[in-house]
Amino acid sequence: MLTYLALGDSYTIGELVPMEQNFPFQTTQLLRAKGIDIADPVIVATTGWTTDELAAAISERNIQENFSLVTLLIGVNNQYRGRSLENYEEEFTSLLNQAIAFADGNRHHVIVLSIPDWGVTPFAYDRDRQQIAQEIDTYNQAKERITLAHGCHYIEITESTRANGTNPEFLAEDGLHPSGKEYAIWAEKVVEKILSEK
Repeated sequence: MLTYLALGDSYTIGELVPMEQNFPFQTTQLLRAKGIDIADPVIVATTGWTTDELAAAISERNIQENFSLVTLLIGVNNQYRGRSLENYEEEFTSLLNQAIAFADGNRHHVIVLSIPDWGVTPFAYDRDRQQIAQEIDTYNQAKERITLAHGCHYIEITESTRANGTNPEFLAEDGLHPSGKEYAIWAEKVVEKILSEK
């Protein structure tokens, strides 16, 4: 049986959606539908976490086992809090190395997802949407560069959140976080990447 560790923040835990609708659970459901035996995901994620807070939580959990698959989606709260790009690059690199270790050193079993653009959502009506988009793009460029340099997979989901970020069907009731419909798009991309490795 395959095992799966999902590391992240609100976008991984699935703020305001039922657990089975977050993207890690939808990923396992899609894999099972394709005949792949996989356990429910182990999720280390909480709404609001930055890179350093995720790192502290991982340390606190003291996870000893290895996993067949590890996903990492983190950074939006660094951007939201105005943290520097240099700080993000350093802490993200450390988290990525940790994710690789959790995958027993198999870099092809680590999948990094890009940071969604919350600036397009109704929640951000009074914010500088263009600045948010530029900052998220800058973070994602660094994230993709570091991920690929480490030999891991990178999945782009930002454009989907920009395309769907004003559609209530793709948003949770807070007008900020995604709904299960948006997470389904991410899960499909993750599964596609996993199957391409087989």
